[in-house]
Amino acid sequence: GAGTNPNLRLDNLGGLTITQLNSRYYETTYRRQMYTIANQSGVTTSAALTTTYVGLCLDNPTTSTVNLVLTKAGYSFTVAPAAAVAVGLMTGTGASITGAVTPRNRFVGGVGSQALASTSLTLPGTPVLETILDTVTTAAITTAPKGVGTIVDLEGSLILPPGAFVAFYTSTAGGASGFFGSFQWVEVPL
Repeated sequence: GAGTNPNLRLDNLGGLTITQLNSRYYETTYRRQMYTIANQSGVTTSAALTTTYVGLCLDNPTTSTVNLVLTKAGYSFTVAPAAAVAVGLMTGTGASITGAVTPRNRFVGGVGSQALASTSLTLPGTPVLETILDTVTTAAITTAPKGVGTIVDLEGSLILPPGAFVAFYTSTAGGASGFFGSFQWVEVPL
């Protein structure tokens, strides 16, 4: 109960044994450290590892005082592509984003993010393919083709220090104005 000092339990390897009281991200969101971004209208993605980029790009500016720890990446295609598309995440450093898409605090009304995001920009150099998430087929969207969209739990396994960016990768251009993407992250002080 409140005001008591409970005994702590350790497992056989010396780790603290705990149970979750609230939802997985409740405490982080309540502390106003959880953010999200999503393009608000569909875009036609650029093909492969190009520097003339169209899709959704999240950037941690060099002036930032936090690391962006990615927890989720979501994507959806509302228009079938002309060719099968591998969907993934690509990373790099040195992007200069003007912040055309505004990140939102997951605690509605919470403080703004230090991150910047855009759906169209020129990258400073060729990005590196980091992770393949899925393949989207050319079947009509009404037939529920494989890879129409999903949310991927990155579990904090991708960290953007100041100066780094992550962007959605598509192996070929997506269908006309048919790509929607989102990122969710935690801002952790350096």
